[in-house]
Amino acid sequence: MTNKKIAIIGCGNLGKSILNGFLKTDGITPQNLIVTRRNISQLEDYQATGIQITSDNAKAIAFADVVIVALKPYRILDVLSSHKAAFASQDKLLISLATAISLNDLEHSIEQKIPIFRAMPNTASSVSNSLTCICGNTDNQEHISLVKTCFDTIGKSVMIPESLMDSATVLGACGIAYVLRFIRAMVQGGIQIGFDSETANTIVTQTVKGAAELLIQGKQHPEYEIDKVTTPKGCTIAGLNEMEHHGFSSSLIKGIIKSFDAIDR
Repeated sequence: MTNKKIAIIGCGNLGKSILNGFLKTDGITPQNLIVTRRNISQLEDYQATGIQITSDNAKAIAFADVVIVALKPYRILDVLSSHKAAFASQDKLLISLATAISLNDLEHSIEQKIPIFRAMPNTASSVSNSLTCICGNTDNQEHISLVKTCFDTIGKSVMIPESLMDSATVLGACGIAYVLRFIRAMVQGGIQIGFDSETANTIVTQTVKGAAELLIQGKQHPEYEIDKVTTPKGCTIAGLNEMEHHGFSSSLIKGIIKSFDAIDR
């Protein structure tokens, strides 16, 4: 990635999360980055790093080898169509972060036969811990490796079929909010049983991080680790059963399905 020029078109919250992730890696230099936004004053803090900042999307697309488009789904096709001439170079690679906009839609909007990918990172990209799901219109391993390398700099990436991209949006991107709401509830419970908010937050966030690492490193099903801490007549199983009686698992599953159904296809 060291010799690739990268543009982020529409550098809002998600775009800035990715940009912050890029800035924390050795593989991408600020001089090879260009970002756009209509109100560029909101990107002024990045100027000192050497990143190019502009409101001119055509300029950014022309500059870049890899064009990451972080626009809202309702805007992306119109913007790409209005700048399709800038994609005339066959050396360019387009990556869309828009939910529910298909590879076919993207290809038609620019009217160019270039490698096109859809990627769904999450906001943990700003701390280099994103999970990014990727699909593309090509099986060219060089192009796939380039895109994966790009997003592996901000966490972990996986290739999936395009048919699962909406599901990836819900589980991987919306999932950040689900987990944060769970953490907030745990902190509130911790306060009620005696901790101050700062200590409760420290205990809960480290506990959640540790639970995730148990599964990542051990490659086990969650129930395997749950069984280790649920002793007969113990406080853990008492708490878990009480949560289940009130619909803990079912409400989470229903929420995931509701988010999936809410995607505008």
